[in-house]
Amino acid sequence: MSPKFSDYPNHVKALVKAALDAADPARAATNHLQRHGRSLTIGGAEVELADGRLFIVSVGKASVPMALAAASILGDLVYQGICIGKAYAGNWDEEIATRIAQPAAFPLYLGNHPVSGSESVQATTAVTDMLAETRENDLVICLISGGTSALLTQPRISLAAWQALNQALLASGCPIDEFNTVRRQLDAVKGGGLARLAAPASVISLILSDVVGNPLPAIGSGPTVLTEESPAEALAVLQRYGIEERVAAAVWQEIVGALAKEQGETAGPPRNLIIGDVRTAAIATAEEARLLGFTTQILTTHLEGEAREAGRFAAAIAQDMRPNQCVILGGETTVTLRGSGIGGRNLETALSAAIVLDGRPRTVLFSLATDGDDGPTGAAGAVVTGETAGYARTHHLNPRAYLDNNDSYTFFRELDTAVGPPTHLIITGPTGTNVNDLICVLTYGR
Repeated sequence: MSPKFSDYPNHVKALVKAALDAADPARAATNHLQRHGRSLTIGGAEVELADGRLFIVSVGKASVPMALAAASILGDLVYQGICIGKAYAGNWDEEIATRIAQPAAFPLYLGNHPVSGSESVQATTAVTDMLAETRENDLVICLISGGTSALLTQPRISLAAWQALNQALLASGCPIDEFNTVRRQLDAVKGGGLARLAAPASVISLILSDVVGNPLPAIGSGPTVLTEESPAEALAVLQRYGIEERVAAAVWQEIVGALAKEQGETAGPPRNLIIGDVRTAAIATAEEARLLGFTTQILTTHLEGEAREAGRFAAAIAQDMRPNQCVILGGETTVTLRGSGIGGRNLETALSAAIVLDGRPRTVLFSLATDGDDGPTGAAGAVVTGETAGYARTHHLNPRAYLDNNDSYTFFRELDTAVGPPTHLIITGPTGTNVNDLICVLTYGR
């Protein structure tokens, strides 16, 4: 039976659930980690622990469910573990801390996100202190997910100098890839630093990717990914963007001194395995859409660029879609702030799409942040139809004006208040995962 437009709210709920279930970090960890006595199967490869000890480091937005899954599988085989997560208001309580501690004595630390601070540094110090106990034949399993760059940090300069450097780089217009080159060279746990600190133990990382295209050095700044970058390259970036003139002389001396110090070696090349990404979520969404009666297509899982342009592009695709089709795009966009409103990249994508879809019958589009946290809004994204812009005008809301002010969240909140259900805002709460964003376009024949 062909899907009906009147059922679209239920279809959107089903598709969102399918995407988030597929990106479930506990499921991903369980699918790639098995125990057989003192032998492990990790990502399909056999690992014999023999007389070695097992350490667990779980970091990121998905750290708690990944650590719980690992602890339930590995049980008493775990010698010691640490979990570093992001603090969500009302989401981290004593019960979660107790649950994470029970299976394998994993202390739970809450770091700073999206900007590193003293809590992240303290949590990382606990990790490095634990890894200082490792010896030959030990194994360290790292569970890495989105947010790790901010949550796991040990600057090789003072925190004040580190913050001054970051501010100077941001103000200089330094591109993100060069920014990360500097960051990896000046942070003891980035760019393979965590693997070096774990020596002489072996290191295997299971990674839930939040970076488009899955470039390993960029996911969490590659704590277990050895790079061929050199201190000289980082210094060249700093000189190219005039950082010496942008920071105090004492800060510059700290930076130059840190870059002159050699870093340690690893026990062997770390193994890094991607266990989930935006494509995982896109495939599951496409399969659910097929079960609902749609012909499906995953157009891309490498979408980047301006959020409003992504919204226009996705809405334009609808113009050429036949009835009962579903087109899915995955990736992660950015928002260039022009106004003073409240929003997020998925909300801005949806609002931009609503303007293009204005008046188009039986067409639906939603944009979803898989971590459930689209900007400082409490929403995961929004769903729009060809009727959204018209409803807004009826209630004296100008979609274009809200878009120009980067005020997408306020637009959808006020529209939902005026119109009532079905609501436009998608509210999931923190999902415990993060594999970028999904845009889904649906067309109906009736």
